[in-house]
Amino acid sequence: MNDDIQPDGSAEHEFEHGALGDAEYAEFMELAAEEGFDIEDVEGAIEAAGHGPLPVLAVVGRPNVGKSTLVNRMIGRREAVVEDRPGVTRDRVTYEAEWAGRRFKVVDTGGWEQDVLGIDASVAAQAEYAIEAADAVVFVVDAKVGATDTDEAVVRLLRKAGKPVVLCANKVDGPSGEADAAYLWSLGLGEPHPVSALHGRGTGDMLDAVLEVLPNAPEQSFGTAIGGPRRIALIGRPNVGKSSLLNKVAGEERVVVNELAGTTRDPVDEIIELGGKTWKFVDTAGIRKRVHLQQGADYYASLRTAAAVEKAEVAVVLIDASESISVQDQRIISMAVEAGRAMVIAFNKWDTLDEERRYYLEREIETELGQVAWAPRVNVSARTGRHMEKLVPAIETALAGWETRVPTGRLNAFLGELVSAHPHPIRGGKQPRILFGTQAGTKPPRFVLFASGFIEAGYRRFIERRLREEFGFEGTPIHISVRVREKRGAKKK
Repeated sequence: MNDDIQPDGSAEHEFEHGALGDAEYAEFMELAAEEGFDIEDVEGAIEAAGHGPLPVLAVVGRPNVGKSTLVNRMIGRREAVVEDRPGVTRDRVTYEAEWAGRRFKVVDTGGWEQDVLGIDASVAAQAEYAIEAADAVVFVVDAKVGATDTDEAVVRLLRKAGKPVVLCANKVDGPSGEADAAYLWSLGLGEPHPVSALHGRGTGDMLDAVLEVLPNAPEQSFGTAIGGPRRIALIGRPNVGKSSLLNKVAGEERVVVNELAGTTRDPVDEIIELGGKTWKFVDTAGIRKRVHLQQGADYYASLRTAAAVEKAEVAVVLIDASESISVQDQRIISMAVEAGRAMVIAFNKWDTLDEERRYYLEREIETELGQVAWAPRVNVSARTGRHMEKLVPAIETALAGWETRVPTGRLNAFLGELVSAHPHPIRGGKQPRILFGTQAGTKPPRFVLFASGFIEAGYRRFIERRLREEFGFEGTPIHISVRVREKRGAKKK
C-alpha cells in the first residue's frame, strides 16, 4: 500500500513526537532541515500518516434534502455530485474534511426511503450501513417541507443505532426560515441547526456542534494492545467452513452449520478461550461476488461482513483447499489488506486433499497469492480439528507484525545501506534518492520516506520487500508514503 504525498507547503498540524524520544526527534528534524525540507511540511507528512483512524461522520436523510450540497460545503470544494432532483447519490462516498483544526471523514449517502424495492432498497441499505459504521451522524431535514413520515422513520433508525446525532435543518436562507426550523424540535433529536448548505449560512455553528459529539482521532499507540479480547474476523466465500471452524475452536455448536451455502447472514460474535487466551471470534457471511452486483439478503450480509472486518484486528481468510483459488478468494484477501488488518490465510478441508491436489495447490499459491506471501498460512480441517492448534500462533505472529515499530535511527541506517547498494534507476537523466524516513504509525505499520524526487512504484515495492526481510512484519500490510522535496527556490515567499 503506497501513497505519494506531494509537497504543497500547507501543513499546519503540530506533530506530537511522542513516538520519538526528544533527542531522536531533534536529530531527525535537523536532518530534515539539512536536506532542504520545510519543517512544517515534514511534521504535516508524519502527522497525516501517523494518526489513528479518523472519526467518521455520516450525512443521512431522505432524497433531495441537500445532503451532497452540505457535504461539499463541509469539505470546501464541489466534489459530491449535486443536481436538483432526488436520487442522484446512490453509493456511500467518503471525503476527508477539517474544521477548527480537527480532521474527520464525511460519508455522503443516498436518500433513505422506507418500503422501497430494487436499486432504491440498495441505496437505503448503503445509508443504513453508513450509520452503523459512523461515529456520529448529521441528519438533514428540509426545513421548508418540515418533518415527513420518512423523516420520522429515519429518526427511529437513528435511535435504534444509538449514535450521536446532529439535526441539520437545511434550506433556511434567512431569518424567516428559522421559524420553520424550530418546528423540527418535534423530532425529539434536540436542537435543529438552521443551515443553508447552498449559501453556507449557519454551517459553521452546525460543524461546531458536530465536533462536540465526534470523538478525536486516536493517538498512535505503537504496539500497546487495545483493551479487551483481540478481535478476529473469519471471512471467505460461502461454504468454505467459517462456521464449522468457529464451532471447532469453541468446542461446541455455537453457530448453525449447513451444507447449503450462505447459511450465515449476520456476523456472530463469540468469546472463546483458545491457546490460554481469550479471543473474540466473529463468524461472518460468505461474500459471493462484488457487493454492488448482489441483491436482497446477500447484499445486506456482505455489507455487514465488510463492517465486521473494519472492526476486527485480524482477518482469518478461509480458502477451500479442495477447490482452485478463485478470483473471489483474491478479492476477499484484497478487502482485508485495504482495511489494514493483520491477516492469516487458513486453507480448510485439508483432510480431503490427495497428493495431486496438494501439488497443484502449491503452484496456485505461488501464482495467485504471491502479493500476500507475507501472510502466515495454516492448513486445517474444521471438520476433524486437524492442525487447529496452529491457528493461535499464526494469529499472534500476525498481530506482532501489525504492531511492530522500527526505531528511526535503525530505519535510517537500513535505508542508507539499501540506497547505496541498490540506487533508484536513472529516469530522464535524474536519479531520485531516498534521503531519510521514519515510521509514523502501527496497526498497520505506516512509513513516511523523504526523497529528492519521484520514487517509482516498482522501487517502493522493492523497499517494502527489503523492509520485510530486515524487520519481519509477518502477517501485516505495510503502508508507505513518499514526500518529495520541493525544488530549492520554489517555496512560497
